[in-house]
Amino acid sequence: MANPLDQLYKTKLQLVAVIAVVGGVAGLMLAHWGSTPDAPAWLGQLPVGELGSTLFGTGLLAIFFEYVDPSSPTGKRTEQRISEAVRNEAPAIRDAVLDSFAFNAEALKGLASPETFDRVASGALGLRLDDAALAEDLYTDLRDQIISAPERWHDVGISVTLTPWDAGPETGQGSMFVATVRWQYRVVPAGPTMRFACVSDLAEYRELLRDPGVAFAWHFDPSAGVDAGSLKAFELVELGVDGKERPIRRTERRSSQHYTVNLGKRAREGGEVTIAYTYRVLVQRHGHLLYLPRPTEGLSVRLSYGNAGIRRVNTLDFVASATPSNVEVTPPSVPERAVSVNFDGWIFPRSGVAFVWVLEEELG
Repeated sequence: MANPLDQLYKTKLQLVAVIAVVGGVAGLMLAHWGSTPDAPAWLGQLPVGELGSTLFGTGLLAIFFEYVDPSSPTGKRTEQRISEAVRNEAPAIRDAVLDSFAFNAEALKGLASPETFDRVASGALGLRLDDAALAEDLYTDLRDQIISAPERWHDVGISVTLTPWDAGPETGQGSMFVATVRWQYRVVPAGPTMRFACVSDLAEYRELLRDPGVAFAWHFDPSAGVDAGSLKAFELVELGVDGKERPIRRTERRSSQHYTVNLGKRAREGGEVTIAYTYRVLVQRHGHLLYLPRPTEGLSVRLSYGNAGIRRVNTLDFVASATPSNVEVTPPSVPERAVSVNFDGWIFPRSGVAFVWVLEEELG
């Protein structure tokens, strides 16, 4: 069934066109005839040409106003066509906007609040996983872990060398290894200084782990017979920034010691730097755990144990990722025994690598 507005629109246009054409042409023809010698004299006195032109122009203006007047059926018809076009193209417009935000997330900054970002991210993940509750829990936990971490490290390289500890004439120290550990990574420092600590109090150690200003904390079991404030228990040997060694300030208290290092001008300005530091620490011979307290992109860990009296080392990979880590073990025939773990993706807080070894004497 035809739309009544369409019928009225066509009828009015036809009437205006007929009147304009007939009246205008008739007036122009009379004006032309009035200019010939055979025309009556009175016809030449009448403004027939002007009337014909005016009538013809009036017809054109009528058609024009039919299109531009919003209260007319033509205006209503135009509004209706625009509404239909918007409804028909709404999915394409929506997809174009979403694609734009997906490829240029910066465009969202001025349009929504962080709470809106959380709802959008959680909702999108819920649709992808087909489980809204699971998606919300996963996103909330990951978001809180990343936001609470003040720094994000890149290309972390860790080398650990285990050697037997020569306790000398002292007794009661137990069976210990000396672990020489070197870290190197790129980072935009969260502050101008780095702090290190070695404590024997477990509550203090847990508090230091939650302190974002502490780069490294070590818990030394007082049952080992060595005080945690002694250099035998822990020592920060050196720390460099962009290849330049920085001075280390050490303070010692009973059962604890603390180190503070100023990172220099570039770190204060918020630029990315390469940090490398080495420390020595006493560890029990029964096992060793490396813990990564910051989000890290790219990890390489190497444990050397050639002269430590270790028969073999098992690697426990606590990296939560769909991509497996690459583990390499030197053959038994190689004197420099070592095991390496490499991972190219992101490692988030509460992840790490554990090395568990079996001693030669245990197998005997």
